[in-house]
Amino acid sequence: MKILKIAGLATALIAGISMQVQAQSWDMPTPYPDKTFHTVNIMQFAKDVEAATSGSMKIKVHSGASLFKHAEISKAVRGGQVPIGEFFMGLLANENPAFGTDTLPFLATNYGDAEKLWAAQKPAVQALFDKQGLQILFSVPWPPQGLYTKKEIKSVDDLKGLKFRTYNATLETFAKMAGAAPTQVAVPDISQAFSTGRVEAMITSPSTGANSKAWDFLSHYTDIQAWIPKNVVVVNKKAFRKLDAATQAAVLKAAGEAEKRGWEMSRAETAAKVKILKDNGITVVQPSDELMNGLRAIGATMLKDWKAAAGAEGAAILQAYSK
Repeated sequence: MKILKIAGLATALIAGISMQVQAQSWDMPTPYPDKTFHTVNIMQFAKDVEAATSGSMKIKVHSGASLFKHAEISKAVRGGQVPIGEFFMGLLANENPAFGTDTLPFLATNYGDAEKLWAAQKPAVQALFDKQGLQILFSVPWPPQGLYTKKEIKSVDDLKGLKFRTYNATLETFAKMAGAAPTQVAVPDISQAFSTGRVEAMITSPSTGANSKAWDFLSHYTDIQAWIPKNVVVVNKKAFRKLDAATQAAVLKAAGEAEKRGWEMSRAETAAKVKILKDNGITVVQPSDELMNGLRAIGATMLKDWKAAAGAEGAAILQAYSK
């Protein structure tokens, strides 16, 4: 009898140890604060994974670039420092033009076109990530990008000489072609950069403008709807392969739901955050024809240059997008 009890205890102990070994806990760096809708969506993704795996798989979200700076997140996942992470995909445009397709001015300016562009862009981007040992889990767009300034902008000439906040190579080129002076500024530093005079204008989403309390340091928001860029969540393939099949399936299912939910959140975010800007004293204006004609001319030149740099890969993306 004692032998049976000992055997039973041993079996229970082994089972407990086995469960502990199987339990997974992943650290996930993200670049934006908790209230940003991207982060809210990712928090829900983490909860969904934990619920679907009965707690055996936990993802700890480190928001606001608290674990790694934004520009370091993709490298951290690639190098295996963390198994999963989120970042703005256009930051990688210097590595390959395909990563910055969705930041090309006036290529896709509404959500329907943005969805078509992602469908065209994703195969090329996933192939590039695959070479880096990464796998896309999901991608979510920002609202259409608008122009924030300290004065009304009626034409491209009004941008000349302004210190212009940029966040990737494409926007830096755009600023230079508009005659502005580009300055790289991360989201958490926007308020200070404007307050100290380091920058005087920026193109970004209504979300970032409202979350940064843009009304404290500028006066005008011009709804140019320049492009609809995306964030992407990637996983290190080696780390993903270490998960059992059921856990992998749970992660992929939660990722699919996060992408769908994130696109819906982005749509809702646009109107809500523009209203917040207006309610807090920002003058929200529709762009003049003169301004839009000038900006679209810059966009057309940039698209031509992008085609030359992106080669056959870029041509395939644009061909798929135009279908």
